[in-house]
Amino acid sequence: MMTHDDIHRAYDTIRPYLRRTPVVQLDLTGPVTLKLEQLQCAGSFKARGAFTNLLLRDVPAAGVAAASGGNHGVAVAYAAHRLGIPARIFVPTVSSPAKVERIRQLADLVIGGDRYADALEAAQQWIAMSGAMSVPAYDQRETILGQATLALELDDQAGPLDTVLVPVGGGGLIAGIAAYFAGTARVIGVEPDGAPTLVRARAAGGPVDAPAGSIAVDALAPRRVGDLVFPITQAYVEDVVLVDDDAIRGAQRTLWQSARIAAEPAASVGVAALLTGAYKPAPGERVAVIITGANMTPSQLDG
Repeated sequence: MMTHDDIHRAYDTIRPYLRRTPVVQLDLTGPVTLKLEQLQCAGSFKARGAFTNLLLRDVPAAGVAAASGGNHGVAVAYAAHRLGIPARIFVPTVSSPAKVERIRQLADLVIGGDRYADALEAAQQWIAMSGAMSVPAYDQRETILGQATLALELDDQAGPLDTVLVPVGGGGLIAGIAAYFAGTARVIGVEPDGAPTLVRARAAGGPVDAPAGSIAVDALAPRRVGDLVFPITQAYVEDVVLVDDDAIRGAQRTLWQSARIAAEPAASVGVAALLTGAYKPAPGERVAVIITGANMTPSQLDG
């Protein structure tokens, strides 16, 4: 596990390279605080974990490599470029063109395979051959520690909170947030029903393979949650709820039309949970939702 001191030390290290993203209040089914992490460097919260890895670990001369559905790759490419470190990023063919183009501008890019697991296998082969350092998207202590700094900021900006709704893919973000709050606020995961990775793991008592069919497949559909992630979520995540693709699209439109908040599908699942009643706050409950990223093209927004 990681302590508040660990998280504060990580934050002090990476803070010069990050934005302190704002929070806003929005009335959805009631008042809710949104943490606008889509305004983070490189377009998502993933920059936190990327910089934590590159600044707290010993990076070899061969540089770094990462597999990603998109946002993690953008973040590692951005952090490596900023720090002058060679980087090679592996992405599957389902990655969004906007994310692929951002990576291409910053690092060596390899596209192949239909899903994240294929990109991961290719990255592991390259790491074994080249000696590059792996920067895991979620199942790495430094990755989780970096994502936990988001909770530290949110607590300072909007605390005390009763509940935080967090999108779940491989689980690095929700593990970091859960480790920070550690029972002082309810942490609720939200997944697409086509990619119920953490739901399946909780039912099985450990990480298991899950399907990967969703509008948010490029960000919230790894094969399984991480081995480091799972025990943290078991200890501190109260529940995980599911939303379908129509709800995700509806939440994305609501954010744009009501507040001009641009959010990619994966970033909209927490709002979808509130709008559909997948999660129903009690009267007076102080709720925050993490808006995780906005690496997409303008044409994906309904004006």
